[in-house]
This record gives sequence, C-alpha cells and structure tokens, in this order.
Amino acid sequence: MTLLYLIAFIFLCVAAHQLFRVIELSRSLKTEKEYLPTESDNRFNGRLFIVFTIAFFAFVIWECFAHGYKTLPESASEHGIIIDNLMFWNFVLCFIVFFIVNGLLFYFSYKYYGRKDATPVYFPHNNKLEMLWTIVPAIVLAFIIIFGLKSWNDITSAPKENALRIELYSKQFDWTARFAGADNEFGIDDYKQIDGSNPAGLDTNDVRCKDDKLVKNEIHIPVNREVSLMFRSRDVIHSAFLPHFRAQMNCVPGQVTYFKFTPIYTTAQMRQNAVVKMQVAEINGIRLEKGEDPYEFDYVLLCNKICGVSHFNMQMKIIVDTEADYKIWIDKQKTFKAIAQK
Repeated sequence: MTLLYLIAFIFLCVAAHQLFRVIELSRSLKTEKEYLPTESDNRFNGRLFIVFTIAFFAFVIWECFAHGYKTLPESASEHGIIIDNLMFWNFVLCFIVFFIVNGLLFYFSYKYYGRKDATPVYFPHNNKLEMLWTIVPAIVLAFIIIFGLKSWNDITSAPKENALRIELYSKQFDWTARFAGADNEFGIDDYKQIDGSNPAGLDTNDVRCKDDKLVKNEIHIPVNREVSLMFRSRDVIHSAFLPHFRAQMNCVPGQVTYFKFTPIYTTAQMRQNAVVKMQVAEINGIRLEKGEDPYEFDYVLLCNKICGVSHFNMQMKIIVDTEADYKIWIDKQKTFKAIAQK
C-alpha cells in the first residue's frame, strides 16, 4: 500500500507539471498579458473606491454618534470649558480636512482610473498651488495657535490671594498631598528627613511646616474656589493628570511646577450628570457580569507617565465639596506638628 501511495503521488506531481505547462503555452498564444490590468479592471476598481469611500465615511460618522458618549463628560473646572472649546474647533478643522482630502483622493482614483493609451499630465511646478496650500494652512494654524497661547497664558497666570494651596508630592507609586496651614504658606523641604511619618520630607526646623497637613489616598477641595497646585517628585518624572478638570502638569525631580483650576461641580453634582450616569451604568453592567462590586463615580488624580511597574496603582481620589463640607473635612486632618510628635 505504501508503494502504491508513493506511485500515485509521483503521477500526481507529473500531471500537475504537465497542466502548468499547458497553461503557460496557452498564455503565450494570447496577445495581452493576463497579469496586466485591463481598462475594465481599472474601471471596476475605481467604482469600488467610491463604494469604499461612502462606507468609510458612514462608519466614521456612525462611530462618533455611537461611542461619543464614552469620552470624558463636560469639564468640571472653569478653564476646562476653554480647553474643550479649543479641542472642539480642532476637531472641526480635522474633520473638514479629513472628509475633503479623503473624498478627493478616492474620487480621483475613480475618475482617473487607468485607460488605454491615456497620457498623464504632469505639473512639475505651479506657484498658485504652492501659495494656496502654504498660506491657507498657515492662516488656520495661526488662529489655533494664537487662541491656544492666549488660553494657556490665562490658565497659567498667577493664582488669586485666597486660592487654596495644595502641594502634590509624587513618588513611585503614590501621591502625598500637603495643604497649607492657617498661614497659607508652605515651609521648605529636606529629602534627608523623609521617613514614615514625613513622606514629603518637610523640614522639622521650619515653623511654617508645623501647621501644614499631609494627606494620602483621598483629598477634598471646595467648589467654586480656585485651587493652586504645586508639584514635586522624589524619584522619576511623573505627570499629575486630573482628567475631569482638564488639568495636567509634569512632576520633575529637583523642580517645582504649578497649575491652578477652579472646580465648578461638586462630586455629588457630577454624579447626576447624564453622561456620567450612562457611563457608570455601562461599567456596572460589566462588573455585575463578573461578580464585582458596583462602581461609583469620583474625580481622580492619575499619573500620566509610565513611571514603573506599578504605575497603574498611582492614583488618588478627589472629592469636591461645598465650602462648608470642605471646612469640616480639613479641620479633621492632623497637622504635621501633631503627626511628628507621635
């Protein structure tokens, strides 16, 4: 049986070889090469480009409406409204360019499909075209850049005198928040004094540090009051990211960076936001299927730099309270002097 299988396989190979020779001989008798596209092939492909363009644009539009709610809800800070507005006009510009450029690209692929004996026309240089696609983008980009710079200058201007001052001290892989005490001033720091009760390295000899309050895991801030954030890092570059407030700033070892924002919605108010409620319901539906506890929305501080293996753990909950509730919470927090005396 093995010999018969071997003989059959040999005859099969010989038959295939003869078949391929017949195909090659038949091709040599034809006047046109089969591997060269014909005009009808090009016309068919051109029509497919139009079909693909319509389907592609329809998918993009559907995607925006079907999953647009998965993006961040409306801004929870004053300056975030400006940033969202700037992003909106950037997206409008990108979509206009996207539809025009891709529409023309596929339309030209259809209109100018390969035809027999067609002679292409070349434009080695055209001053009007060069000026057109240089000046128009320059004007549009200048508008966006000027708008962006003005917004950035307003956002990063000096904080108000009554602003709440908070320092966010980053290290692998957590955050420590320091609230300025009654004097509304921060004392100096000394990395040599870092220990379990002094994670931010406050100088125990500086009297301005005595009334500062160190907080971990969760912080509270008052609504409608400006918050001035100061950032430091112990080890590597981290990036303090508060997505719902549209705030982000790098934390650089050896340097102090700043950012300010004014929250306009308390945590309780944002939980009633229609988009937030929709997102929470979808998340809890998934968690229910997995047998996990339900999720409740909270503002959060994240690290937006891949700072190490436990980068994903580097987050802190932020609760936006009314002014009265914030005062109750902050009064319960121990001062650095009280902690150091233990």
